Amino acid sequence: MACLANSSPVHGALLLNRSAAASTSYHQLVFNVHSHKRKFPLQIRAISIKAETQEELSRRQILTLGTITANFLILQHNLLSFGAVAKTGFQLVTDNKDGYSFLYPFGWQEVTVQGQDKVFKDVIEPLESVSVNLIPTAKQDIRELGSPQEVAGTLVKKVLAPPTQKIKLIEASEHDVDGKAYYTFEFTAQAPNFTRHALGTVAVANGKFYTLTTGANERRWEKMKDRLHEVIDSFKIESR
Repeated sequence: MACLANSSPVHGALLLNRSAAASTSYHQLVFNVHSHKRKFPLQIRAISIKAETQEELSRRQILTLGTITANFLILQHNLLSFGAVAKTGFQLVTDNKDGYSFLYPFGWQEVTVQGQDKVFKDVIEPLESVSVNLIPTAKQDIRELGSPQEVAGTLVKKVLAPPTQKIKLIEASEHDVDGKAYYTFEFTAQAPNFTRHALGTVAVANGKFYTLTTGANERRWEKMKDRLHEVIDSFKIESR
């Protein structure tokens, strides 16, 4: 066996086989190394790109959320500055020019009435309406014009109802909102064929005397009174 191993042809074959095997192993090693050199950087780069993309998306989401939050806070501040916030079954009116806001029942439509700044009414029940009137004044506070009963009595008799109707002032009171005095009152105005049951609120600000009145036919008062009180209570004026 030793002779066979040491013979020249066999020895040469063994050397050739060893050389070929070594060469094959070397090429496999080199190929594997090169493959790993190509594969790992690609994987690392892919992972890096994915991480950067996720980070970019996170930044965009944070920026978007921040913008939405800021816009919501601005809107909330604007609504709260007027004090009225829309409720179910009501629409919000905001007059930035004259600085007031109020709610009116959903379904009422805006109409134009000479001498009134805003009017909304029910097209089926014409006595169900709300109106806002503004007149200039040099007064700074509603209390300078008299007590709630005096101011309401004068308005009801001389302004808010025709002289031919029978007027009854039911009540009048004062309340304060954000340091501003408001007078609110309730009255009825009786005509030959109907009676209107109404509510009003008045205040002085921004060199103006503000009057908001709302009401309904007496036969529908029990059904409408809670909504009409909501209208009166929602009226707010922004001092400028």
